[in-house]
Amino acid sequence: MRRRHGIATVSAFYALLTLATAAPPAQAAAQAPAQPNPVIFIHGRNADPGVWGRMQADFTAAGYPTDRLFGWSYDTAQSSNEVLAARLSAYVDDVLAQTHAAKADIVAHSLGSLPSRWYLEFGGGTAKTAHWVSLAGPNHGTQIAWLCALWDQGCKDMTPDSYVLSHLNQASETPGPTRYATWWSSCDEQITPAVSTELAGAANTRTAACLRHNDFLTDPTVSQGVRDFLATP
Repeated sequence: MRRRHGIATVSAFYALLTLATAAPPAQAAAQAPAQPNPVIFIHGRNADPGVWGRMQADFTAAGYPTDRLFGWSYDTAQSSNEVLAARLSAYVDDVLAQTHAAKADIVAHSLGSLPSRWYLEFGGGTAKTAHWVSLAGPNHGTQIAWLCALWDQGCKDMTPDSYVLSHLNQASETPGPTRYATWWSSCDEQITPAVSTELAGAANTRTAACLRHNDFLTDPTVSQGVRDFLATP
């Protein structure tokens, strides 16, 4: 009887040892998926963050927490380089502080591409931005901007060879470790020529569908493409 009792005791000891070493809580916690980068959506001229409602809904439906999605509001008649880039820098810092994230992702439409590019290239933004997306951005200017350039600084910044664009495009168009992507459509009536959106060194996508300028904000294929790009390491 004593021998059987001893064997049972040893067996129980090894069973407890196995349970103790199989899956420690610290190891299980370390394997939990990380939160996605916060995403900052930047609207275009004469718009506001509300234009991103459809795309943000797509993001939440795909699993993004609502507290990781942000919309930056700004006066589109102000200077991209002298005013807006610095304000965007402060906004990004605030988002990173709120979310405790190391970097953010930026998704810009139209004019929103220019202050965000200036922030990246001249404001230290590449150290804080993992991915940058330009949807129908006037990255090499748009001829139509001459129609309002005399009284609107945002329009002036969008004219071909403007002060802002000449400085942004004089060296690398995609500086730093940030990953860049653009989407453009030959049917875009606001960006002329439409191919102006493309940047050297970026993942440039011409949409299969004939999208007009504001269609980029609600097109499900573009939205999916943006999410896929933001998921790339």
